[in-house]
Amino acid sequence: MNNKLGYLIRTIGHLHVCGSKLGPSFRTAMRTYTLGISRHKSAIQSVNMRRFLLNVPPCWLESSLRLLSQGVPVYSKGDSTVQEQNATKTLLDEHVQSSSSALDTLEEDRSDVEENLVVKSKRSQSQQFFDDLQKCTSPCDVLDLVSKSAISEKLCSNCFTTMWALTKKLSEDQKRYEKQLMVQHPAFMQLCQHLMQESRSMWCDDLVYSLHAVLKLGVPPNTRLVQTLLRVCQERLNEFDNRCLSVVSTTLATMEKSRNVDALQAGLQLLVEQRIPKISNIFMLQSMMKCSGKDAPLSLKRKFENRVLKELDNLTPLNAQHMFSALAAMNHCSVPILDACSNKIIESIHGTPFWQLIQVLRSCSILQYRNVVLYSAIANYVTSAIYMWDTKQIVLLLSAFEGLRFRPVELMNILAEKVTSHPESLNLKDILHVLRVYSLLNHVPQCQNQEFLESLNGALNKYLTRISNVDLLKAVYSFCILEYLPQPALSQLLQEDNLSELLKSDGLNKEMNEMMLHCVNMCLELDSPSSFTQPATVFIKKPFSPVVSDLPEVREALLKLLGDERMFQQNIQLPHDYNIDFEIKMDADRKKVLPVTEADDPADAPDVQRVAVLCALPSGFCFGTRHPRGKLAMKMRHLKALGYHVILVHYQEFKKLKEEEAIECLKGEIYSEDAFPVSVVNLQDNI
Repeated sequence: MNNKLGYLIRTIGHLHVCGSKLGPSFRTAMRTYTLGISRHKSAIQSVNMRRFLLNVPPCWLESSLRLLSQGVPVYSKGDSTVQEQNATKTLLDEHVQSSSSALDTLEEDRSDVEENLVVKSKRSQSQQFFDDLQKCTSPCDVLDLVSKSAISEKLCSNCFTTMWALTKKLSEDQKRYEKQLMVQHPAFMQLCQHLMQESRSMWCDDLVYSLHAVLKLGVPPNTRLVQTLLRVCQERLNEFDNRCLSVVSTTLATMEKSRNVDALQAGLQLLVEQRIPKISNIFMLQSMMKCSGKDAPLSLKRKFENRVLKELDNLTPLNAQHMFSALAAMNHCSVPILDACSNKIIESIHGTPFWQLIQVLRSCSILQYRNVVLYSAIANYVTSAIYMWDTKQIVLLLSAFEGLRFRPVELMNILAEKVTSHPESLNLKDILHVLRVYSLLNHVPQCQNQEFLESLNGALNKYLTRISNVDLLKAVYSFCILEYLPQPALSQLLQEDNLSELLKSDGLNKEMNEMMLHCVNMCLELDSPSSFTQPATVFIKKPFSPVVSDLPEVREALLKLLGDERMFQQNIQLPHDYNIDFEIKMDADRKKVLPVTEADDPADAPDVQRVAVLCALPSGFCFGTRHPRGKLAMKMRHLKALGYHVILVHYQEFKKLKEEEAIECLKGEIYSEDAFPVSVVNLQDNI
């Protein structure tokens, strides 16, 4: 190439010698090349030279060839003369070919330079668009920019992601307003149409992020745009890298079932199953676990579990927190993984964000994972940093604990003090949450029980004019479990119109309303008999079906202890729809057990003490304790009001006792008041 270019320069030199005036551009180009400036370093400086060479008139080349042939002597015909003439002709042909080749090369160089200039111009325009996009403060600003510019696939994707990024920072009311303006903007439909047309030629990451942003912006899933993007994702699924798969997984996890969603989900599961061994990024793995969902085959869940088990040592505290929600999304309880993640969370509990704590607790509820050490660590952390949390956050946290049957005593006492001091800080939703948590966990502050309940009652009274009947029933029901009758709320509930409306509900709602109304009725009758008035007929609940329980371990222990089946009765149904597992009749001092027949005479009733043995499952107790939960505590209270001495047996723990221990346990409960065997107490304290 250098030899040919040198020859061409010498040829042009002859043109100059012949008197052709080539102008200053020629001299500039010549100076550039003779100085040895590299083409790729000074392409712009050499453009003039190339343009000049490519536009040399043919007559100049012909003149140069004539000039080169003028110095060749003419010989007479003969062998030697002919050979020399042929040699000369061959030389000239080579010169012409070399010149043509050089000119072709320069033509290609000129095309490359022009293409580079065009690309650079496009890049400059794109960069300017990106700069303007960063200055936008609302989705409508983005659409205004779109209406003024011609955008590519990349810019189209960035427009949607930018609109979503701007929207998600707003409050709910602002989001609705901005989304309405966005949809009404004339450029929005144009942008959606452009995205639909260019979806098959987009980069994979632009495609998946566009789908995610479109759905987050509130575009309905059944629209042509979303369905088109889903189909394109199906077609190009094999092109997706792990990050794209993670984004698609996260997006699909929020979508309702449909034909395209199911097809993409199925394809994604097959692809993920193949790639699981190669995925090293924990967050991507967790995203794919969430997308797989509860309906994923057990084999796939096992593969995820095995992959995570290999990475346990590399988990960060943040990985451990997100692992709970990932397993909950699959509804796959892997105790080894959850135990390891619990330890990670406990070690770095300080500084954990509030919503992450909530998510961990809710995931534990979904997975039915019980870890009293983890629950206690979270409760202690929140209690120690109580100044960081407002009342609403504490209420939400306690609601999550209630779902796990865990009773954080100190934290509940602190919230009770806050509510007693500032009941106005609670809205109606907060009041209902507090009532539900404290009633179901059967917790009342030791020092300020009455003040706490009166504060909640006063706060509820402010909402009686606009509360729904269902919420009113829930509030009164919770108060009744806590042995407190809120008179204004109760009077409003007992109005015949309100009761009729509650009992008109269908299905499960009607059954739930009937159950709560029945409990309120029993509390009115048994907790406050002096003020009890018979409510309307619709308020009376039909009796429940008798509950027949088979408790062989307890029955066998009673037989060994009392010696005869006539000394106790099993499965006793009481008038208030309460069921007693075992009933024993004793003398007034509870020193002697009486046969059932000897206590049937009503005249002997004052001298007879009835003993009710209740066998409760773990769900009847607060987790990790023998503290009875709300409905069980209410039942015990009502049985005492009916004249029973109540013995509560933790049935699951009772079954673990040896025969001698079981007998001693019942003996201590039956024959002595308020006496608990040491072995059983220690056992229950360590549940």
